[in-house]
Amino acid sequence: MRWEFGRRSENVEDRRGSRVPGGVVVGGGIGTILLAIVVTLLGGDPSVILQQGAPVGEAPGNAPRQTSPEEDRQVEFVSTVLADTEDVWNEQFQKLGRTYQEPKLVVFSGSVDSACGFAQSAMGPFYCPRDQKVYIDLSFYRDLQTKLNAPGDFAQAYVIAHEVGHHVQNQLGILSKVTRAQQQTSEVNANKLQVMVELQADCLAGVWAHHAERSRQILEQGDIEEALNAASQIGDDRLQQKSKGYAVPDSFTHGSSDQRMRWFARGIQSGQIAQCDTFSASRL
Repeated sequence: MRWEFGRRSENVEDRRGSRVPGGVVVGGGIGTILLAIVVTLLGGDPSVILQQGAPVGEAPGNAPRQTSPEEDRQVEFVSTVLADTEDVWNEQFQKLGRTYQEPKLVVFSGSVDSACGFAQSAMGPFYCPRDQKVYIDLSFYRDLQTKLNAPGDFAQAYVIAHEVGHHVQNQLGILSKVTRAQQQTSEVNANKLQVMVELQADCLAGVWAHHAERSRQILEQGDIEEALNAASQIGDDRLQQKSKGYAVPDSFTHGSSDQRMRWFARGIQSGQIAQCDTFSASRL
């Protein structure tokens, strides 16, 4: 991915090493990490999951945290990707006769306090509609490569673009409508609605990539394959097979590997928000 010469966003909050007051988070361990990824990886409002777990002790003080050149480069990377999503969505919202309110992106290490609750890095990246911020611990990118078999910088960009896709949904009023509908239906139907939300965010990530490529030629050979592989690796069916040895479709909250790949591809091929209407689609 060609990103080094792109502009940097001013909407990045670097909280690496910041002190987090007492709260409740999901506990550690490989089983919990996989479960957390299944439930909330690249997800919407994680507040329900974030309110489970054990109390957290007091984090280290506010002494400056030493960062590596690799970490600082990753901050530059996510800042550039965020800026690129800003450019695309500002333009697309103007075409709709609307004003795009840019989200903040919070980079943290270990744990973080959001308007949706306290979270640890094991939760994976998430979007909190209550404060309109995307949260990511950059160690997730290492897990994306080593634990989820999804290497590559464009796979990393896809992660940011997906979370920003949730912000687009929030701006368009989609998330609030879905939340109300989920509160009035069964758990199985609520999960189906959440799958539609997540697949739409995948499609919107593809819409971003479509316009970013047309305007700024960001893609290099193999980039699209990196994103499609990442979408495949984090499908509910594949993650549940890894963690439990079998898949339970009624419990899916993000969609299968095939679905996630298909909707991202639909977005990048069409470049149209209207093509991302998972709620009216005859086939997910």
